[in-house]
Parts: sequence; C-alpha cells; structure tokens
Amino acid sequence: MSDSAGPSSSTDQRQRGLNVEALKQHILTHKIDCGLWAIRVLTILFTCGYFLPIFGSAQNAYYKALIANAAINALRLHQRLGRVRLSREFVAQLLMEDSCHYLFYSMIFIYVAPLTLVLLPVVLFAILHSASYSLTLLDTLGQNSWWGARLLISLVEFQSLNILRLIAFTEIIMMPLTVLFVAMGRASLLTPFIYYHFLTQRYTSRRNPYNRNMFHELRILFEKTAAKPTLPSFVKSILLGIINFTVKLAPPQAQAQHQQ
Repeated sequence: MSDSAGPSSSTDQRQRGLNVEALKQHILTHKIDCGLWAIRVLTILFTCGYFLPIFGSAQNAYYKALIANAAINALRLHQRLGRVRLSREFVAQLLMEDSCHYLFYSMIFIYVAPLTLVLLPVVLFAILHSASYSLTLLDTLGQNSWWGARLLISLVEFQSLNILRLIAFTEIIMMPLTVLFVAMGRASLLTPFIYYHFLTQRYTSRRNPYNRNMFHELRILFEKTAAKPTLPSFVKSILLGIINFTVKLAPPQAQAQHQQ
C-alpha cells in the first residue's frame, strides 16, 4: 500500500512544485531574452543602489545603471537588426530603432555628472520589460508559482500607460535641465545639442507615440492656461513664447502638423 502511494504522491509534489527543468530548458533556448531580463533586473538594483548606497558608492551605481541600459539596448539592436552592415539603408534603419535612441541616451549622460532624473526613464523601462518577461518565466515554472510576484507584475502592467507617459514627460523636461547643467558647469556645451538630437528621435519614433502625445498635451495645457483672463500678462507672454520656441525647434514634419 505504501509502495503504490509513493509514486503518485511524488508526482503530485512535482505538479504542485516548481518546474525547474522546464525553466532550465527555457533559459537554454532563449539565452538572449533571459540575458536581457537579468540585465534589466540589475539595472533596477543599480538604481536602488544609487538612491540607497548601502553596499557601495552611489555614483558608481549611477553609472553602472547607465552602462547596463546601454548593454540592454545594444542587445535589442542585435536582435532586431542582426549583423552590422556598412550601408546607408542600415544606418537609416538603425536610427529609427527605439533601442538606438536609448543606447544614445546612455552615451550622452555617461560623461555628465550624475543627475537623478536621468535614471527615471531607464529604470521605468527596465521595470516594464522585466515585469512582462518575469511573467513568462513564472509561467514556465508553474501556474501557481510566486503569486505575490504575479500580483506586482499585474500592477505594473495595469499602470503601463501612465509609466510610458511619465517617461515621455521626463524625456521632455530633461531638455531645459541639460541647459541648466551647462550653466552650473556640470555638463559640456555640447550636451544640450546632443540631447536635442535624441529628443527629435523620440518625437519621430515609429513605435512609440508617447513623446509626440505628451508634447501635444503640454501645448494644449499651456494654451489653455495662457487663455485665462485672470493670468498676468507677463506669464501669458512666457507661456506663448515657450510654445512658439518649441514649435520652431520641432522636426520639419511636426512643424507642418502644427501649421495645419
């Protein structure tokens, strides 16, 4: 009687437990995806280490987060474009990729003094993408594994739209901050011009419309605020001046849309 109960009970335990063998097989089959997930988790840990420098220097954690972000986007470019080709078409396709934009982003700020807001888009993207792939890993382990982690992932996915809007707002607000950093002597004179190129790439992104949408929302907000009769005239002039200046700096296709 004990012999017959033994195999069935062990089978039930395997069904209720973690399917480690399936996870190992998944990692071997999807090495790059799992590597990206691991680096994204490291990015989150490095960012936490910047805000809570318990195990090392906050400055070192800051630059490690940027380097990890660069590695993530370099791997993503390898996934999407494959081998590097010396052609104009390849360069044009490269510059249209969102991963290229954020590889460029890391290269901009890795040579600038630490600025807390720089890490916000980096860590938010890491949280979004690691959460989605964590669900795949949990499904591989077993349907009932780590229900607490599944709850956190569902919360991240529920707030994904707000997270992407916050990232877009941060990308925009970083532009005047780079100018301020130059005035404070914490960035080079080229930093705002290089960042402006990054911002135009984000605005014209094919896969990510959130930057364009946020620019549009901010313009509507400024125009509504400037139209209030109780607003002082000098504040109204400042708001309209910001709108006109931003439209002049917008890419050509964006300028045509604003004129229409």
